[in-house]
Amino acid sequence: MKTALLQLNVSDDPVANLPGTVQMVRQAVDMGAEFVLTPEVTNCLSTSRAHQKQVLRDEAQDATLAALRDVAAECGIHLLIGSLALTTNDPDGRFANRSFMIGPDGAVLARYDKIHMFDVALSETETYTESSGYRPGSQAVLAQPAFAPVGMAVCYDMRFPKLAEALVTAGAHILTYPSAFSPVTGAAHWHSLLRARAIEAGAWVLAPAQTGQHAGRAGALRSTYGHSLAVDPWGEVVLDAGEAPGVYVFDMELDKVAEARRRIPARDNARPFDGP
Repeated sequence: MKTALLQLNVSDDPVANLPGTVQMVRQAVDMGAEFVLTPEVTNCLSTSRAHQKQVLRDEAQDATLAALRDVAAECGIHLLIGSLALTTNDPDGRFANRSFMIGPDGAVLARYDKIHMFDVALSETETYTESSGYRPGSQAVLAQPAFAPVGMAVCYDMRFPKLAEALVTAGAHILTYPSAFSPVTGAAHWHSLLRARAIEAGAWVLAPAQTGQHAGRAGALRSTYGHSLAVDPWGEVVLDAGEAPGVYVFDMELDKVAEARRRIPARDNARPFDGP
């Protein structure tokens, strides 16, 4: 199955970002892709909560979601919108970091709100408190497109193998980790974490990513790691996009899932235990 990972370098302006994203989806389709995936915060990457309150919209009014649903229907493809930053009705005003699986008729097949918030102190000068602006989700989601069950996750979720285990137990053959990963943790952990999730699950792992330094009108500027990855169920990296924005197409051989699980039937071999 021809699959495309879009590697984006979005700004904090959703209106300006949208035409390029739509163009890249069309380019992926021209290259033969039947399943296209975009990264985390496809519509807007910003560190300024005040700016986000000005430019973000709720799901019903978000122009990026509407346009990408339209292009999926026009092209007859499945499209994973890695995530959109959206306003909510939460009393504390926090946003949602929401991923969408879109069907070839443009319908929303599944939506997932990122569960694990990136609240870390990487150094004295680099800290992140995602939970100050985004409220965490609480529901794991298995999407059911026609080609295979897809376990939906976002970025920091990859550090929590119990989520992946729950998704695979529910039937996932593919795990998605759209991301806007820090360059520091990316260089240290990106490849290792994604390969580990694929090996443990005996599943495809698809991780479209943001890349480079991101333009913004407000707040500190963000940089992201890039290196969108596709990892097969044996843990082999079949696509590493490096650092350049672009459209990256590969063949996703879905029969590799059954092959990997036959060779290493780890889930069948798991046993209950006591302690410690």
